[in-house]
Amino acid sequence: MRTLTLRAGARVAVVAAEWRDAFGVVVRGRVQLELRDGAPGPVLGRDAGFWLRGTGVRALRNPGRRTATVHIVTPGHRTMEERHGQHE
Repeated sequence: MRTLTLRAGARVAVVAAEWRDAFGVVVRGRVQLELRDGAPGPVLGRDAGFWLRGTGVRALRNPGRRTATVHIVTPGHRTMEERHGQHE
């Protein structure tokens, strides 16, 4: 699992090869999905989950004044600790 932190007004591009099969959960703040054509997508609040595969999302943006946090889970993706047998 990765944690993505977006400061107020921040934007991060969604690169398909890096985010394949990723599922995100907003754990703090609000996150707006930016669609491939540049159109603003829905604004998601705390506890909202979303898939990135096949959705046409090209970026995640924080439309709020507070920092937003998103947990990104990618099936089959293992952390460095898990790869080396150091997970709990």
